[in-house]
Amino acid sequence: MPSPLAAPSVPPSPLHKPLRLTVMAAVLASLSLPALAASDIVISQVYGGGGNTGAVYRNDFIELFNRGASPVNLSNWSVQYGAAANTSWSVTALPAIDLQPGQYLLVQQAKGTGGTQDLPAPDATGTLALSGTTGKVLLSNSKTAQVGASPTGAAVIDLVGFGTANGFEGAVAPAPSNTLSILRANGGCGDTDDNSVDFATGSVTPRNTASPLNVCGGPVVHKIITSCPASLALAAGSGGSAVLRASDVDGVVNAAILSSPAVAGISLAGFSAAGVAGESATVSLLVAAGVPVGNYPVIVSFSNDQQQTATCKVDVAVQGLAAVSHTIPQIQGAGAASPYANSVQTTEGVVTLKVGTGFFIQDAAGDGDPSTSDGIFVYTGATATTVQPGELVRVTGTVFEYTPTGAKNSYTELKDVTAILTQSAGHSIVPTNVTLPNDKLAAVEGMLVRFTQPLTVSQNAYLGARGELTLSAGRREVPTNRYPAGSAEAQALIAANANNLIVLDDGIFVTPPTIPYIGQDNTVRSGDTVADLTGVVDFGAIGGGGAAYKLQPTQPPQFSRDNPRTGSPELPSGNVKVASANVLNFFTTFTNGNNIFGQTGQGCTVGASTTKSNCRGADNLAEFERQRDKIVAELKAIDADVVGLMEIQNNGEIAVTYLVEQLNAAIGGVTYAVVPKPAATGTDAIRVAMIYKPARLGLVGGALSDANAINNRPPMAQTFQAGNGEKFSLIVNHLKSKGSCPSGTGPDADNNDSQSCWNATRVQQAQRLVGSFVPQVAAAAGDADVLVIGDLNSYGAEDPIQVITGAGFVNELERFVRPSGMPYSYVFGGQSGYLDHALASASLSPQVAGVAEWHVNADEPEVIDYNIDSAKPQDLYNALPYRASDHDPVVISLDLQPAYRDITASVAQAGSGLAYNRATQKYTGTFSFTNTGTSALAGPFQVVFGGLPAGVSLANATGSHAGAAYVTVNAASLAPGATASFAVSFSNPSKVTINYSASIYAGNF
Repeated sequence: MPSPLAAPSVPPSPLHKPLRLTVMAAVLASLSLPALAASDIVISQVYGGGGNTGAVYRNDFIELFNRGASPVNLSNWSVQYGAAANTSWSVTALPAIDLQPGQYLLVQQAKGTGGTQDLPAPDATGTLALSGTTGKVLLSNSKTAQVGASPTGAAVIDLVGFGTANGFEGAVAPAPSNTLSILRANGGCGDTDDNSVDFATGSVTPRNTASPLNVCGGPVVHKIITSCPASLALAAGSGGSAVLRASDVDGVVNAAILSSPAVAGISLAGFSAAGVAGESATVSLLVAAGVPVGNYPVIVSFSNDQQQTATCKVDVAVQGLAAVSHTIPQIQGAGAASPYANSVQTTEGVVTLKVGTGFFIQDAAGDGDPSTSDGIFVYTGATATTVQPGELVRVTGTVFEYTPTGAKNSYTELKDVTAILTQSAGHSIVPTNVTLPNDKLAAVEGMLVRFTQPLTVSQNAYLGARGELTLSAGRREVPTNRYPAGSAEAQALIAANANNLIVLDDGIFVTPPTIPYIGQDNTVRSGDTVADLTGVVDFGAIGGGGAAYKLQPTQPPQFSRDNPRTGSPELPSGNVKVASANVLNFFTTFTNGNNIFGQTGQGCTVGASTTKSNCRGADNLAEFERQRDKIVAELKAIDADVVGLMEIQNNGEIAVTYLVEQLNAAIGGVTYAVVPKPAATGTDAIRVAMIYKPARLGLVGGALSDANAINNRPPMAQTFQAGNGEKFSLIVNHLKSKGSCPSGTGPDADNNDSQSCWNATRVQQAQRLVGSFVPQVAAAAGDADVLVIGDLNSYGAEDPIQVITGAGFVNELERFVRPSGMPYSYVFGGQSGYLDHALASASLSPQVAGVAEWHVNADEPEVIDYNIDSAKPQDLYNALPYRASDHDPVVISLDLQPAYRDITASVAQAGSGLAYNRATQKYTGTFSFTNTGTSALAGPFQVVFGGLPAGVSLANATGSHAGAAYVTVNAASLAPGATASFAVSFSNPSKVTINYSASIYAGNF
């Protein structure tokens, strides 16, 4: 008996009204959401980034607030936390206090290793480790742990779900981060029972029972917020300064004084009052050169026009200047590692850049040796420093060789720093000019450099997640996209690509709060360029694994849109347009177990397993609709007569039929239909499919597939007939992917030849294709015209493609695209190449009028795709086709012509007199024909001799056509006015008069 959760093999009322079903599913989903009654005590702030890299505070916390008019006793109450997808809850008990109207309560939670400040005095303490981006928190009037994804009932007072949580009121609140919390509107007073409305991200501002009251309905009074460094370390005799700031949302900060005991030489100067409420006032804390060695706790008090005050403390440390033990170039050395690794050294340099975990310094003079770097990174982790670019600092720390996971080399830095002493300010470093390719970036690690040539964006996949762009001198081509694996040329390109790389970073080492480097149309495309790039050379982990040299910019990079977005390709006209489109896991069943019909508890099938974990596409209805709209926009713009689809859900005809209905709806008429599936569609969760325009093409026979065990995603073939009666067969393929490599060695392992893993399996699939399936398809069609398209997961010169072209197929991308530039449909690892192919049989290739790739997907950053991801700094989605998939579609124009055509009327014929040859007893002569038109005639040519008298035969005939002998003239073409001639020889034993009528054809019989 099938599982009650299994998807029915034939769904009820399949796809008759998909739009209505989709909307109804959304309505039903919204009706099922929990709605808790508005309460007096609410969760007012949640912060889960405490102790993470880049965090301000060391602890997570949950903040409560009394938005009512009366005190509420919290005896036996608790706050509870659940992970985003969990149904269980962890409990922190609350104190038995009366929370007054307008009063906050701070519940401190787990502590991390990062962060720079402790929370204000907590009112309750727990050990819950909150997620920094996604989770859910509830407030209960019981200490008993709740159960379920989204609990309701009298014991649940308030519930907040954020990020991608499965429990919430109304809809989820936005995702916080390491630097942002989520805060309830109006200081905690807002409560609409919709987390997405009530909460917004903002600066982390923990409030406790001692914080000023915020009585709802009364005047809201905001306090002064100060921003001061915790410490200021200076070298004795040098002096220095730090800038302090303070602001107030509803007041003007207008004064600052030293409120700690006076210290000679320590003063405030340059006070600048806030101009209006909300702006910052600034003042400089000055430490004179004559202040003696010692530690001086300095307290500065700010006040505003509302008679409020706020203080901040700066621990000033004046220290004796330790002697320089070795210069930066000496520490770096000329070798792969520092000669002073793991020793404590004191050095000095000018600060060139501050980043999220430290700063870079560079020896102002250098040592003049190009093999030793003059710069070094000072790692401070989460410890804040007051140093600023341009300051000369002396640093004491341990020399360390940092080797990121997956890196082949290390990076020299200073860590476990015990002293950072500022000596003076106002210094500058002249950037060192560098270029790519460059195999000596280690010699400039930590140094300020300038790239003297424009660099090209070769990858943008990790722009949203890590703030990274991979740059190179021109696009980097996958070596086996052009050269056979193992060839000298491929090996040379592998080496060249390795040295042609720098990763432009954004200096913060966490998901950026705002996506950097985005330009026109909310994108930065691979192929765009940046000139005059200046920054400091870093080394570290990069998106996708491994490590590389990075550039942390010191000046804002200026990008040029050298690779603009284009519309759908315009190709030479033919009578059939074909497209190949990978639709990136288009599943009508979602990873949450729901589907487009509003059904729940559904799954996707792999082999004999049907579960939601097998689903690969959209996570929910909202994501699916965004995905659908992009794919429909792409297919509508291409406007092909037939489209081969890859990565569509293998659920019978449900997913592909839905896609066709949505495409027709967007077009405004019934334009496309589904090519009925073949008997076998494989055991994978995805399959290949075809859609076509019945008004343009007719189906000849049924679809075929090859269910051989080598094909987990069987190729699908269909023969079509064009309007002029000509036929061709289309085979859509999706060969074994390059991912999830097997362990150990062997032909399917990654042999580091640029073909990645599973190459041997793909070769077997290609051999099966051309050795068995293509002949079967051609025989069933009675026509040798075959077009092989699809995602072959093999670049242009790799072994599987060579198997196919070795069988006589013509690589149309090499024929049409390569002459004017690199063909590519996919970008991976900062290299470009084409996995999506157009391979025509020898008979079809002359009828291919043009081929193009539409670079609508591969060049676009992933961060603009359909996914609703709490980790995205911004949602830049729109319903345009750009980034509908990760593969670019391939478009092919076919000009299908008959195998031969009569050109008798286009030529002038001439035959010589016939002479009798006694030796051969044959009558011989010549026959010629001349092109009388104004354009060339394409060959070869067939001359048919009809009407020969009885007993007369053409002795040198090539063959017979319709009962008449013919001679083949193997000329590629016949130019206007040109003549083709050949000899004729007749057998005529009865010696009758030889007469004939000649008909001339272009093409092959």
